[in-house]
Formats: sequence, C-alpha cells, structure tokens
Amino acid sequence: MIQKLKSLLTKKDKLFLLGLFFLSILISIVETVGISIIMPFISVATDFTLIHTNEYYIQVYDIFNFNSDVEFVIYFGVILMFFYILRSIVNLIYFFMLSKFTQSRYHILAYRLFENYMGLPYKDFIARNSSTMTKSIVAEASNLTALISAILFMISEVFIVIFIYTMMLYVNYKITFLLTAILVLNALLMIKTVSKKIKKAGIIRAQMQKTFYEIINRSFGNFKLIKLQSNDKKMLNDFGEASYTYAKVNITNTTLQHVPRLFLEAVGFGVIIFIITYLVWKYENNVSSLLATISMFVLALYRLMPSVNRIMSSYNQILFNHKALEIVHNDLMYDSEKLGNQDILFNNEIVIKNLEFEYEENKTILNNVNLSIEKNSKIAFIGKSGSGKSTLVDIIIGLYKPKDGILLSDNTIINDLNIKSWRSKIGYIPQSVYLFDGTVGENVSFGTDYDEDILIDCLRKAKIYDFLTTKEGINTLVGEGGIMLSGGQKQRIAIARALYTNPEILVLDEATSALDDDTEKEIMNEIYDICEDKTLIIIAHRLSTLNRCEKIYKLEKGRIIND
Repeated sequence: MIQKLKSLLTKKDKLFLLGLFFLSILISIVETVGISIIMPFISVATDFTLIHTNEYYIQVYDIFNFNSDVEFVIYFGVILMFFYILRSIVNLIYFFMLSKFTQSRYHILAYRLFENYMGLPYKDFIARNSSTMTKSIVAEASNLTALISAILFMISEVFIVIFIYTMMLYVNYKITFLLTAILVLNALLMIKTVSKKIKKAGIIRAQMQKTFYEIINRSFGNFKLIKLQSNDKKMLNDFGEASYTYAKVNITNTTLQHVPRLFLEAVGFGVIIFIITYLVWKYENNVSSLLATISMFVLALYRLMPSVNRIMSSYNQILFNHKALEIVHNDLMYDSEKLGNQDILFNNEIVIKNLEFEYEENKTILNNVNLSIEKNSKIAFIGKSGSGKSTLVDIIIGLYKPKDGILLSDNTIINDLNIKSWRSKIGYIPQSVYLFDGTVGENVSFGTDYDEDILIDCLRKAKIYDFLTTKEGINTLVGEGGIMLSGGQKQRIAIARALYTNPEILVLDEATSALDDDTEKEIMNEIYDICEDKTLIIIAHRLSTLNRCEKIYKLEKGRIIND
C-alpha cells in the first residue's frame, strides 16, 4: 500500500507531508504538556505549601516576585488558560493544513485520471468500460482522498498516544500497564471482529458503485428503447438491488465505525472508576494526596480515548477504502500516448504498403493491404460488417497503429513523431453523432477556439444556418444527444463541426446510413460540393451514395479484392 501511495505522490506532496509530520510531533508535545501540566496546577491549588517546598516553584516565585501564594496560583491558572487557547489554535492550523492537503489530492487525482484516460491509445480506450472510468474519476478518487486523510490522522494520533503514554508511565507505571493490557486486548478484539467486517463492506462498496454507474449509463443511453419495450421495471429492479446493497454496506460501515470508540470509552473509564473505587476502599478518607495523580490519569485517559478511537477509526476507514487505492493506482499506471507534432505534408498522395492489423494476437483483421489515395480524390470503402473497412480508415486517420506495414504521406512515414500534425488534417463525420447539451456554436467548435465568423461559414456550408436563424442562431440549444434536432439537422451540425478546423481530408463513417433516401441524397450532394478541394474518404453500405466517387474499394476478410 505504501509503495502504491508513494507512486501517486509528487515530490512537492512528499515535502508537504514531511512538514505535516513534524507539525504532528509538535501537536503531540503540546497535547502531552496540556495534560501533564494539570497535575502540578491541581497540586499547588490544593496545597499552597508546595510553592515553598518545591525548588522549581520557589525559583519561579522569586524570579517574578509574587506577593502572595494566591497571586502565584492565579497567574498559574491564567497562563494555563492562554496555553490552552494557543493549543487550540495550533490544532486548528494543523487540521487546516491536513484538510488542505487531502482535499487538494482529490482535484489532482481526478485530473490525472481524466488526463490518463484521454491519453489512452484509441484501441485501449474502446476496450474499457466508460462507466468504470467515470466511477474512478468521480467516486474512487474521492475515496482515495478519504484513505489518505485517514492515514495522516492515524499517524498524528499515534504520536499523541506515544507521548501521553510515556508521561503516564512516568507518573505511575502500574496503573498505565493495567490500562495498556485492557486497551490492547480491546483493540485486538476490534481488529479481529469489527475491522474484518468493515474491510468486506469496502470491497462490496466498490462493486456496487461500479454497478451503479453501469446501470445509469445503460439506462440513460437506451432510454427510448426502454420506453418502447416497457421494460424499465427490470432496470429499476437492478438499480434497486445495487442501491440497497450499497446502502447496507454503508450502514454497516457507519455503525461499526462507532463501536471502537464506544467500547474503548466504556472500558477505559470503567477501569479508572474501578481504580478510584479501589483506592477509596483501601485508604478510606486518605485519598487527597492521590487527587492530582488521579486527575491527571482521568484527563490523560479523556484525551487518550479519542486518539485511540481515531486510530481505530482511521484503520477501519483505510480498510473500507483500500480498493480505491488499487483502482486509482492501476488506472494511473496505464501508459499514455507520447505523440509528437512534427509537420507532415499532404500535397500528393497517401500510400499504404503491406499493411497488417489485429486487435488480438493471431486474429488478423487486415492482411497485406496496399493502397494509394491521391490528393483531392473521392474514394469509398464498401464491404460486409466485419470486413475491416472501418478499421482500415481508422488506421489511415491515425487512430490505430499497423502491426506491420507503413502509412506514408508524400513519402513521409506517419508515426508517433508527426501523428498530431496528421490528425489535424482530418475532419470526421461519424454514423452516430454525439451532441452534448449546449448551443450549436459550442457543439461545432467542440474543444477548439470559438470563432463566430468561421463557425457561421461552416454552418452555411452545411446548409443549416438558415434554419438556425429562425431559432436562436448559433446560440440555439440542441438538447442532450441533439434531441431537439432532427436526424438530418444533427448530421449537418456534424458536417459543420468536421469543417470547422478546415481539414484537408474529410472522412464519412456511414454518416448518412440512418437518414431517409431523399435526405441522404441531399446531404451527400452537399458534401461532394464542399469537398471539391478536399480529399473525401467514405465508408458506406449503399452504393447509391457513392455515385460521385472516383474509386470504390471492396474489402472482404481484411483484403481489398477489387481496385
């Protein structure tokens, strides 16, 4: 666990932690002094003769030239009050620093996870579950923050226990050993019973949160189908079962977190009461001489109990959230793509030589593909589902890397050093257009600088600007998934988005297959007109959309069978 945590922390984090470490030692010393100083104060307040018999009290009395014993005790009390105020301030600073560190980690961890997911190779990204990645960013990063906080709390409280325990040993080792034996037995009992149940609950918690996100994504993504099939009860039952189990393990965790504190308090104070009762029975009325010692032990135990309880609670919190560390660590260990942006030209042709590709070992998708695509040409790939046409285009546009063979643009090999530059030349129109809940302008400029003039020009080329002027123009809301637009209008928005970066190559991945014949024909003619000075690559099933293509390549079992 420590090694995984170290790998997630930066050098700056480790230095901050070192500062917190030394601050926690200072807090422990302050807490110990705050308890130990009560005994001499009570002793002096109940017996003024000590002021003149104790060498330290005599020195202080003479240095500050007190006029009376009462004045000495009053000043002693006032200084104590200021000390406890200072103690509170120091503790508050420590808790602020602790909270600042742990809560800031959520932002950093969530950002790093998102950055890592966005940097995954396309092949690896599509193999992962999006709901699981969402859960890691939203939930597991937060749970890991709680785990880090629990570890830091545990460390700080351990120092307090050590210092107070040392003081108690010094004052009366017999009573301290008796308390130690009872508290250690109690802690072992808690670890063997309560902690095991909390750890098990933590594993179930991680599983149920994963199920949550999967059910939500599945249901919202297929809402229309669920309504049509009237099978929302199945989704509700699945969600209800996951939700109930999640609630149960949280109830278990929350309840069991209180058990160590309540049990420790009952046992600890029970022992103190037993000791006082025993002393009264043994010495009858002559216990005044032991009053200061008893008071110190009561106060020490009163401070020690919360610390021991926090150690146990932090330990249990670590067990409950330990899966978060494993999940976040594993996801951050994925290697992100290291891609360059060296210039690459496309003035003449794209050449594919002896290309081979496979998703899984020994399962070839593309086999010995050779192809040349001239600048500003209009070509298409056709073939049955699974023939490899989409995969071939994804390689051409730089999303996949070939297993063997090379891809060239004007005799320059397209590789990791220039792939960003190459991708910037691509405009892509998918079959299923995803429009997020925002304005037309935001959806078209998606991830790039917002330029209103370029945006309107692209919307005009896509033949949708006139329609938008009857609404709110580029500020027209599209709704989640583009629900407020028709299928043809969504495709036109997608065309405008593809054109917004002024690409040299435009790729249509069965972009009009979901439209009716008339709308498809109209949009395809507009695309051909737009692409007069662009290279157009089309993936299609219907030959009717390819009447203006110069070349049509048919793929079958990963090979081009005609040219």
